[in-house]
Amino acid sequence: MVYVLGNPDLPEDSLPVRLVPALRKACPDCIFEIKDPNEEWDVPERLTIIDTIVGIDSVQMFHDLDAFERTPRVSLHDFDALMQLRLLKKLGKLKEITVIGVPPAMEAQKALEAVIPFLHRQAERGIMNMQ
Repeated sequence: MVYVLGNPDLPEDSLPVRLVPALRKACPDCIFEIKDPNEEWDVPERLTIIDTIVGIDSVQMFHDLDAFERTPRVSLHDFDALMQLRLLKKLGKLKEITVIGVPPAMEAQKALEAVIPFLHRQAERGIMNMQ
């Protein structure tokens, strides 16, 4: 299972969500769930996420939440995916995380072609089931 984060209403945060139909065709044995970072998640101990990452120029894979900058928290609207993941890790509910980061301005086809090999690597590591 792969959690996909993004906001379809914001062009700068919608690419991961827009990729889901093509990802489902390219990886039919994988389950893609679009998630809201502000909702409660039932998470497996080993989780793969696809999300928009500001500040990168190519699709990249991250295995450590410390690779991401902490953003200032001023209101409840500032509670984002990173904070949710750090909380789950601290509570011991999340043992291993992989974030496949997609730059916000990347062309969809180029992003798709870059994300698929990362998903296959995750499958090879036994983190998700794919044929």
